[in-house]
Amino acid sequence: MTQPKGYLCLVLHAHLPFVRHPEEEYFLEENWLYEAITETYIPLIQVFESLYRDRVHFRVTMSLTPTLCSMLQDELLQERYIRHLDKLIELAAKEIERTGFTPHYHGLALMYHRKLCEAKDIFVNRYKMDLVRAFARFQNLGCVEILASSATHGFSPLLSFEPQNVRAQVMVGVEHYKKTFGRAPRGIWLPECGYYPGLDEILKEAGLRYFFIDSHGIVNADPLPRYSVYAPLYCPSGVAAFGRDWESSKQVWSSREGYPGDPDYREYYRDIGHELEFDYIKPYIHPLGIRVNTGLKYWRITGNTEYKEAYRPDWAREKAASHAGNFLFNREKQIEHLSYHMDRKPIIISPYDAELFGHWWYEGPMWIEFLFRKMHFDQGTIKPVTPSEYLKEYPTNQVAMPSTSSWGYKGYAEFWVEGSNDWIYRHLMAASERMLELARKFHRIKARPEELTQRAVNQAARELLLAQSSDWPFIMKTGTMVPYAHKRFNTHISRFNRLYHDLLEGSVNEDWLAEVEFRDNIFPAIDCAKYFLAPRKNGNRTSPKENAFAR
Repeated sequence: MTQPKGYLCLVLHAHLPFVRHPEEEYFLEENWLYEAITETYIPLIQVFESLYRDRVHFRVTMSLTPTLCSMLQDELLQERYIRHLDKLIELAAKEIERTGFTPHYHGLALMYHRKLCEAKDIFVNRYKMDLVRAFARFQNLGCVEILASSATHGFSPLLSFEPQNVRAQVMVGVEHYKKTFGRAPRGIWLPECGYYPGLDEILKEAGLRYFFIDSHGIVNADPLPRYSVYAPLYCPSGVAAFGRDWESSKQVWSSREGYPGDPDYREYYRDIGHELEFDYIKPYIHPLGIRVNTGLKYWRITGNTEYKEAYRPDWAREKAASHAGNFLFNREKQIEHLSYHMDRKPIIISPYDAELFGHWWYEGPMWIEFLFRKMHFDQGTIKPVTPSEYLKEYPTNQVAMPSTSSWGYKGYAEFWVEGSNDWIYRHLMAASERMLELARKFHRIKARPEELTQRAVNQAARELLLAQSSDWPFIMKTGTMVPYAHKRFNTHISRFNRLYHDLLEGSVNEDWLAEVEFRDNIFPAIDCAKYFLAPRKNGNRTSPKENAFAR
């Protein structure tokens, strides 16, 4: 086999906020999970199965965040997803009958019905309602490397006013990974690629070997990197930083300049849930009559026009194959150029939100499959790799300190702290100080985990972690579902504050606590003191100020 001149590292970041509402029979935001399962996670599993079955060499590096894994393994949400899927299968069957005299739409209805039935078979029969198990299978086969992530996707640079916040996010996330996958993680996906100097020390304490950072975090490193983003840097702590390649990333994710905006692909924004007569579609939308997406979409992008032509799956498939070939061609030329100037094989890091593939870009999973097949059969210049494999081949790399950075608008955290959402941080600061007070006060009490005081302290930790999620300021900034983001943040902060006051007054209400534990049941084995108190140093606990990396 021809030795490659360089490597491609495809990184998929799979994440959703913790959206679980047992207090209501139907909750709109839970659809985020159900849509992602049907349109992204199951199609990706099908791609992995197909590639593995045909002995195609592929490597995918993929995060499955603790909040997402917790929801995927939650029995209540699993049962609700099956109910959701059954309704869609019923709707697709009705669509087969309704479109009987319009042959093209009839074919699409048949396609959707088949795919929904396949999804149910994969979910229920093949993987027993546990998709985490499905992804773990491919990790165990050596085809996928699953990354750890912070507990609730807390944005580290804006939580570093109290370093124990960041430490708790990382440590809880790593412990959750170990319990979920039965092994220690090698790398971590930093939420929103948010990095600040010193964060790598916490990653080192957690036993992590590498993380990802946006391109400007690497190119602005001190000293300047010799190979830009095409080889990892070692932070002074010894943890490796891999930088995103801007060129390959933009070629895929940009809706205007990238592949997903092609006129032959399926239009995301036209759905029968909004198009068909209300009385017909009513049983399949929100019980209050709010129209929602069903996932049954009959139109292609067509262009910048209100008129949308019918979707042609055969055209879309051909275009996905063509775009996969174009992407690979561009990466080959990139590698050929870079390898001439480097003393090692370059690595191109291409990270994307996993939900782009299938949910937003319907043809995305088939594009991934075409890409790996073409990489395997059609060339010998570039080979897929995981970061761990690359570090094994090249254990010696330049030492430099990456700069503070994030991905997203302007690249320096502006998306997560601006006029629409900056108000949340004063509440997070106050709650963080109170959390440390609780940890110091109650860790000395030798209480069993099931005792009321210990339960209340640990629930306070859960509420703070959930309030720290980067999803809430992100939603506030984008202007979509803002009331929900406000409600979730305020709810978690309010619950935390009540627990704080009740603990100090010795008046915890066990019935109310049990209800909150039932609703916010993430991280059932969390130990507040273990994560929110600074590690021991020279036999004594250091103060938070002594341990502060970003004051």
